[in-house]
Amino acid sequence: MAAIEEEDLDYQYSPSRWSHRLEAEAAVQDHVQVTQNATDKSRAELQCELDVPYGDKEGDKLDIYKPDNCRSDAPIFVYIHGGYWQFLSKDQSGFMALPLTAAGVMVVAVDYDIAPKGTIDVMVDQVRRAVSFLSEKFPSSRGLYICGHSAGGHLCAMVLSSDWSKVRDGHVPVIKGAFLVSGVYDVTPLVKTYVNEPLKMTEEDAQRNSPCQFSNAVVKNHPKCKVLVVFGEHDPPTFHRQSKEYTEQLKGLGMDVSCLEIPDTDHFNVIHDLSQEQYQLTKMIIKEMTTS
Repeated sequence: MAAIEEEDLDYQYSPSRWSHRLEAEAAVQDHVQVTQNATDKSRAELQCELDVPYGDKEGDKLDIYKPDNCRSDAPIFVYIHGGYWQFLSKDQSGFMALPLTAAGVMVVAVDYDIAPKGTIDVMVDQVRRAVSFLSEKFPSSRGLYICGHSAGGHLCAMVLSSDWSKVRDGHVPVIKGAFLVSGVYDVTPLVKTYVNEPLKMTEEDAQRNSPCQFSNAVVKNHPKCKVLVVFGEHDPPTFHRQSKEYTEQLKGLGMDVSCLEIPDTDHFNVIHDLSQEQYQLTKMIIKEMTTS
C-alpha cells in the first residue's frame, strides 16, 4: 500500500507526465532546447555581463542582460530558474531577455548550487543574497521584480519570506513585484518522492523551507509587493492546488495578490514562452514593470 501511495505521489509531482504536447522525456528535452537556444540568442544580440559574482562561493554567479541605452532607473527582472533544485542553470535562463530588454527592462539570471552539491538551505540562502546584492548594486532602479519557475517559484517565495537581518549586511531589498510560475509552496510532500533523492531533505528541512509556513513574513517584509501566482492549464493538479492555496493565504493577510491559469500551456511552455513578445504572460510582465 505504501509503495502505491509513493508511486501516486511521484506521478502527482512529475510535471512532464502531464504535458498535453509531448511525451514526458520529450517535454523536458524540448524545454532545455528552447531555453538554451533563446538564451544563446540573447547573449549574441544583447549587451551582457556574464558570471557576475554576488558572493564569495563558487556558485554565487549571475548574468545581466541590458537594454540598449540602458537607463540607471531601468526596472530589473530577476529570474530564478527551475529544474526541481537539481537541473538547469543560469546558462539556459536568459530566454526572456530579448522581449523584456526591448521594453527597457534589465534582465538578471541567477545561478545557485543545485543538488547534490547544494542543499535546499544553501539554495535559499544564495537566492536571498543575490536579490539583496542586486538591490544594492542598482539603487536607482525604479523597481526590482523577482520571477521564478517551478523550483524557482518556490525559491522566489522563500525570498519574499526572508528574515533579512540574517542575510548579507541586513539590507532589506525593496521588491516591487513577484511573478511565481508553477511553483511549489509546500515542499513537505516531496520528501517521500523521487525528487528528494539528490536533495536528501528531512521533514524538518522541508518544514523550514516551505513558503506556506511563512506567509506572515511576506506581509511584514514586503507589504507593498504585488504578487502574481501563475500556473499552466496542463500543470499537475497538485500545482494548481498549491498555487491557489498560497494565493489565498497571501490574500487573507491583505497582500495584493492574484492567481492566473494560462490556457493551453503545460509546466514547461508556461514559462519558456516568455521568449515570445506576444505571449500573454510576457505582455503582462512588461505592462506591470513599465507602467506601475
